[in-house]
Amino acid sequence: MSAITIATFNCENLFRRYRFNKNLTKEQIEKRITDGFIIDKTVLTTVNETERKLTADAIKATKADIVCLQEVENLDTLKNFVSEYLSSSGYKYRILIDANDPRLIDVAIISKLPFDCIKTHQYLKNGSTAVFSRDCLEVEFLIGGKPLTIFVNHFKSMFDKGNLTPAQKRAKTAPRRELQAQTVLDIIKKKYKNNPEKENWIIVGDLNDYPDDKTSLKKLLNSKWMENIVQTRITDPAEQWTHYWDTTSIPLDERYNQIDYIFLSKQLAAANPTAVPEIIRKGLITKAKKYTGPRFSDVTDKQGASDHCPVAVTIKL
Repeated sequence: MSAITIATFNCENLFRRYRFNKNLTKEQIEKRITDGFIIDKTVLTTVNETERKLTADAIKATKADIVCLQEVENLDTLKNFVSEYLSSSGYKYRILIDANDPRLIDVAIISKLPFDCIKTHQYLKNGSTAVFSRDCLEVEFLIGGKPLTIFVNHFKSMFDKGNLTPAQKRAKTAPRRELQAQTVLDIIKKKYKNNPEKENWIIVGDLNDYPDDKTSLKKLLNSKWMENIVQTRITDPAEQWTHYWDTTSIPLDERYNQIDYIFLSKQLAAANPTAVPEIIRKGLITKAKKYTGPRFSDVTDKQGASDHCPVAVTIKL
């Protein structure tokens, strides 16, 4: 294979039948979970099948060989989704390992290429607390005889209970993301020893913070081992946003930000100097007026594929 396309996408509550209503506390959610969901309509809503189709449309639009997903309920849900909505897309290989999130939203991969090795890092601890809010899922591929490792992440969100402003919530939750960022670097250092920048690997996912001067992701953004290609290769900063926050709690122009990332190792970045990521916004609700291009049919002001945009890049090994 001369080139492969890799995408990351927070598909927003890819549950099999139910999803949690918004603005629930961790305690409210945990009360409804034993070994599965207790169906309580005060906290759970039946998933809209049209939204699932739009999610699939967004994935198809990436034309990706490997799609890294966030917010998937379990492996059965993933298999069911692929079978029902992506059956002709060639995603024969699927992996999800149940991890740490109390809402049961996990990271996953669907792929047209076989996995060579799979490893979870969900059991890493900081004292008695899990480091990763979900997991850092490490998946190795052997493509044309060349190794490629992808690290799929979904860091701690900026949401926090309490009567705080969005900026205060971001600051309060930042230490957890800082720890997660450092731990990803530690995992890569342990795997590749003294020369991580000279190996083929990619970090992807919803890292739940912006690449600005207040970010909790500085250790990743400033690392000499990798390149944040959304920020470095999309030349217009106004076109780097990957997420639309449908809220009135912040000014309109602050509702558009990059929180979804593809980091290429320095070796991969150097081998692909013209690889520019594509941010696919066709599935966003029509309230996201900063995007003026075409949308998928069935998208409305309230109904879309996700509040995130898939991000895809084509590279050669």
